[in-house]
Amino acid sequence: MPDGHSFEDHSGGRPPKLLDRVRYAIRLRHYSRRTEEAYVYWVRRFIVFHKKRHPSQMGAGEVSAFLEWLAVRQRISASTQNQALCALQFLYRQVLKLEIGAIQQVPRARTPSRLPVVLSRDEVGRILKQVTGTVWLVVALLCGAGLRLRDGLELRVKDIDFDLKQLIIRRGTSTC
Repeated sequence: MPDGHSFEDHSGGRPPKLLDRVRYAIRLRHYSRRTEEAYVYWVRRFIVFHKKRHPSQMGAGEVSAFLEWLAVRQRISASTQNQALCALQFLYRQVLKLEIGAIQQVPRARTPSRLPVVLSRDEVGRILKQVTGTVWLVVALLCGAGLRLRDGLELRVKDIDFDLKQLIIRRGTSTC
């Protein structure tokens, strides 16, 4: 796949494969590589789940069946089910340019009854005592601002507004 804005055909006149079209649409919109990997993964699983039928021959019913299977049989988390839904919505809207219609009520994967506590304040304090310099700064920002690792590592000095006591997070993780 080229990095430019044109989709070069290296297949001898055949149209590009669907997953290549998904990758191209994602790159055109400057989504992260991790989002690209996740969306391609979910589109591939959707196709395989439906015995390799092309998504253009399917619609809301098949999307619902896939999401229900993920929740009930595969017992995935609610956020994972949501990621799969976002990937399929992207496929239909942005790549296939199809409106699949309303997706019927799908059993939602279970959401945890409480938020997990990853580290206590005591544990964070002990970790901060073990690190120094730039590592200390990154760890302190991750814990204090609730940043994800990638967001913390991509911060630049100009993203910190000391007067307003704010951080600017660029290209942060989002939902569909």
